[in-house]
Amino acid sequence: MNQTGPAAQHAGPDRRLLIVLVGATLLAAVIAVLSKQWCRVNGWEAPGVHIHMCYSDFGQLFGTRGLAEGYFPFYTPLPEDQWMEYPALLAVVAGVSAWFVPEGGTLLERTVTYFDVNAAGALICWLILVVATAYTARGRSMDALMVAVAPGIILTSFLNWDLWAVMLAALGLLLWSRSHPILAGLVLGLGAAMKLYPLFFFGAILVLCWRAGKLGVFFKSLAAGIVAWLAVNVPFMVTALDQWSRFYTFSGDREVSFSSMWLAFTWTGWSGETFSLISNGLFALCCVGIAYLGLSSRRRPRMAQLCLLIVAAFILLGKVYSPQFVMWLIPLVVLARPDWRQFWIWQAVEVYHWGGVWMESARITSEGAFGGGALWIPLWYGSGIVLHMAAVIWICVSVIRDIREPDRDLVPRPDPSAGVLATEPDRFLLPPAGRGPVRTEPVS
Repeated sequence: MNQTGPAAQHAGPDRRLLIVLVGATLLAAVIAVLSKQWCRVNGWEAPGVHIHMCYSDFGQLFGTRGLAEGYFPFYTPLPEDQWMEYPALLAVVAGVSAWFVPEGGTLLERTVTYFDVNAAGALICWLILVVATAYTARGRSMDALMVAVAPGIILTSFLNWDLWAVMLAALGLLLWSRSHPILAGLVLGLGAAMKLYPLFFFGAILVLCWRAGKLGVFFKSLAAGIVAWLAVNVPFMVTALDQWSRFYTFSGDREVSFSSMWLAFTWTGWSGETFSLISNGLFALCCVGIAYLGLSSRRRPRMAQLCLLIVAAFILLGKVYSPQFVMWLIPLVVLARPDWRQFWIWQAVEVYHWGGVWMESARITSEGAFGGGALWIPLWYGSGIVLHMAAVIWICVSVIRDIREPDRDLVPRPDPSAGVLATEPDRFLLPPAGRGPVRTEPVS
């Protein structure tokens, strides 16, 4: 199924493989639902929700953001403590999902229904994500099985609405690989209206188009993304600016939180705004470094490689690492560096980190009653953060080496995801690759 000949590089998954991928995803989804069963039966109250590691924003926000009373995010005036702290398109999905919850029954029964509706939506996103990854990988379509059964997705798929953004990001990569840069930009714009991180993909597009001397392609793709983002956001900006802007002000003002490297610096007493300034500044420097890498390597990097490096830098330097953020990386890792051994080591580390997060949450929400002050909880949590960061950095270093030494790349050339740039020669390079004659041969 994973041939490496020239024809195979442009072939998608066959029917048998698609059946395997869909079946594996459905089986993984059953496990994901079972992992939340304690909360479906007993409710989402702390500290039990953390002890049993079944927390979900679906269950938590239904009763606390006006959704149970039929209020629609950004549309209905609400007290400030009930405003949704999410981007507009995610809030729309959260609000529309509430329409499917009957008015009768207890709050717990209705909350379970709301959870199930959103879990069904997340499952659809998961299936689309797996199939899109398989088609983007083409000659290595079997690698999409890692996305289908990744523990990081099983554990976090029903925690928040992130799978919607991950799906849109994956569709954006697929459309780019199929030479539809404007449609790719449109979908990535919708993804940025759901969660911020698909916006960073335009950075990878900029570097690749700049190198190929096709900046017009980048600007067309970006314009499509801006139009899509504005189409979702402008109505709420005009009618409910305070509620709409909550996500952006909250992101800038919030204090350092779970699993951030900046927890090691809270002793400074710096405000959330100060940490934001430092974090964003370092992220900008990383983006400059990634751009230099992409413009100086001997062979043009692949789209997924650059996207992974940008998103990983954002996650590693962020003020918070919510458990579901691992899903942002999984399809990018599979496409950028499909090393099954490395992938499963990383996922084992993320599972370990996941457990530590919820044990620490249980300790905090029980005011120290859970664990009785034992050291094993903070040690588990702290070591989980260190190992999670080390594993992500390990993958990033491997990808950087693959870019600098293209013979190490596990994805054979021609690049199956190059899209409209596949036949374009390199026209702009920086040192060290820029020393001497500039390459003029196309990518494929």
